[in-house]
Amino acid sequence: MNPSAASIRVERVSKRFEQVLALEDVSLEVGRGEIFGLLGPNGAGKTTLIRTILDIIKPDSGRVEVFGHAFTSADRDRIGYLPEERGLYQRPEVGAMLEYLGALKGLAPAAARKEAARWLERLDLGDAAPKKVEQLSKGNQQKVQIAATLLARPPIVVLDEPMSGLDPVSARVVNALLREYADEGHTVVLSTHQMELVEALCTRVFMIARGRAVLNGSLRDIKRQYATNAIRVVSNAAYERCALVARVEPAGASSGGTDVYLRESATSDEFLAWLAVQGADVERFEKLATPLEEIFVRVASSAASEAI
Repeated sequence: MNPSAASIRVERVSKRFEQVLALEDVSLEVGRGEIFGLLGPNGAGKTTLIRTILDIIKPDSGRVEVFGHAFTSADRDRIGYLPEERGLYQRPEVGAMLEYLGALKGLAPAAARKEAARWLERLDLGDAAPKKVEQLSKGNQQKVQIAATLLARPPIVVLDEPMSGLDPVSARVVNALLREYADEGHTVVLSTHQMELVEALCTRVFMIARGRAVLNGSLRDIKRQYATNAIRVVSNAAYERCALVARVEPAGASSGGTDVYLRESATSDEFLAWLAVQGADVERFEKLATPLEEIFVRVASSAASEAI
């Protein structure tokens, strides 16, 4: 990434709370117009890192920049933050509350009212403005909180588990909104345990475990690096007889076929050639991509074992 294009830059940041080292020499960059995945197991340091970026917590060492400079008080109105814990007032009407929150971010009353109505409509909550927050379902309250975060159109938004409580239809709506928001040039930091969401939205990811960076880079490159040597095959061959094969597992009723795991030194081309020599009737031959969830578990487990 071109350093001048970074909306967020964290350089060798460390933070300790008494005996707990929450962050250790952490560095990352997030570009303008990017949806950036922030991953990590519970207690890994994600929340501390987010609060450090937002200048809620000061690092013990290192440097954090937003918009190309150290955080200033004026930057607070240019960054939106959706915490994992729901933080809405329950008694006010939805529309009035959004207008109030928009005014806190610097919007004129008329502009805040217009933006509140627009975001509610985009989130399929066009009739929610006169209702009290407490009258809404958990999922609709989450959508109101997303509207509040995006209301003033901040150039940077940090979203912690934004899909919490959303049904599949609402999640799809929010996914589309986030893609559109990033396409307009805004920066989105997405912290979540939902790996399918990261795979759908993010091009780059950063994973932290026990306060240290354990993954940082292109999602495509990371998946290639951690790929398992596995192929899904539908044929009449006896795979266990092949010297290239390490193990064989059923692919499951919904997928059909068999998942064949090759030995580390073997290649898919060699296995396909073996099938041809056997005269096998091959209906399907698909090299399997490693799910991000599997990589997450593998890396998190490795980091935990190294700490023992």
